[in-house]
Amino acid sequence: MYKLSKSSYYHWLGREPSKRWLENQTILSVIRDVFKDSFGSYGAPRIKEELSKKGYRVSRPRVAKIMRANNLFARRKRKFRITTDSGHNYPLVRNILNQNFTVFRKNQVWVSDITYIETKQGWMYLTVIINLFHRKVVGWSMGETLNTSDTIISAWNMAVKSNNITKELIFHSDRGSQYAGHRFTNILKSYDGTVKQSMSRKGNCWDNAVAESFFKSLKVEWVYKHDYDLRSNAELSIFQWIETWYNRRRMHSTLGYKTIEEFENEMYNQQIAA
Repeated sequence: MYKLSKSSYYHWLGREPSKRWLENQTILSVIRDVFKDSFGSYGAPRIKEELSKKGYRVSRPRVAKIMRANNLFARRKRKFRITTDSGHNYPLVRNILNQNFTVFRKNQVWVSDITYIETKQGWMYLTVIINLFHRKVVGWSMGETLNTSDTIISAWNMAVKSNNITKELIFHSDRGSQYAGHRFTNILKSYDGTVKQSMSRKGNCWDNAVAESFFKSLKVEWVYKHDYDLRSNAELSIFQWIETWYNRRRMHSTLGYKTIEEFENEMYNQQIAA
């Protein structure tokens, strides 16, 4: 069946489309660009904020209505694998962070976790370290094994290469053997008490909710849309999402729908004005 456009229908009637309809067509064009630029991951809340930055005054319900009418949906699905290996005899530490995810300076709290990425060659293991101040991934690594050197040590080395730890830093993770083992804990101890290690309580995913949320976004916005033939394909793909999208251009609701760069610039300008 031939689908007649609304503009053609108005032309057939011999009258002009309404002002509201024309406005919606203009907004729709921008929405499509933003939706495509976000790799189809943005829903109405983030697209509304992006429209505001571009000078369009439009409500969230209106954005949602336009998106629904044009079949623009940020599709979601869940499937996760448990990665924590807490069946070990290494010493554990108490939960210092205690779900206090609000911080007031850089390098005050880092959180870390490990997840699986499936490829046709086998599993890859992604480790991330997130700075709670601005939610930036400051360190990450991908390896073919869950060995400490392929996971947290590689990610830690990346994080400290670009961040000077001069004030007290809380490093929080789950109870996995990679975090509790002597190879990594000895690294933290080498900072002479500046780095305080914290671990989630047994079986409590909320204690590391920020890292869990990051992996959920990564999986549903990106990984589940791809089928990786090679481990190298997965590594390049994850690099693209973290370094060119998440750390640079993605809006974060916890930052007031700002990008990490926008948030950092705002904090810098406030410090200068103070």
